[in-house]
Amino acid sequence: QVQLVESGGGLVQAGDSLRLSCAASGGSISKYVMGWFRQAPGKKREFVAVILWSGRTTFYSDSVKGRFTISRDNANNTVYLQMNGLKSEDTAAYYCAADLHNSRNEEEYDYWGQGTQVTVSS
Repeated sequence: QVQLVESGGGLVQAGDSLRLSCAASGGSISKYVMGWFRQAPGKKREFVAVILWSGRTTFYSDSVKGRFTISRDNANNTVYLQMNGLKSEDTAAYYCAADLHNSRNEEEYDYWGQGTQVTVSS
């Protein structure tokens, strides 16, 4: 069973950048598809990005495509989300998650971190 811990959130201004990290323990992430999701106040949690096992294949939601980049370092058991050109609508709690299968559906993910807050002021 893998444990996930996110870090790197904070308060930034519109247009700024942040890099979120998701450190895993208790198992290797190499066998998992890793995803990032976010949840804004009063809204459902939504898919942001996913990266497949080797890191060569990624998918993004339309709202972040071209601004966010997901990457992984299997040797260091860490997944990253580089967020550029942040907008106020990106304000949310960001969660990383792990699943054995490729999915954008949060209900299919087995392991979740506790989340890290990103607040973007306009």
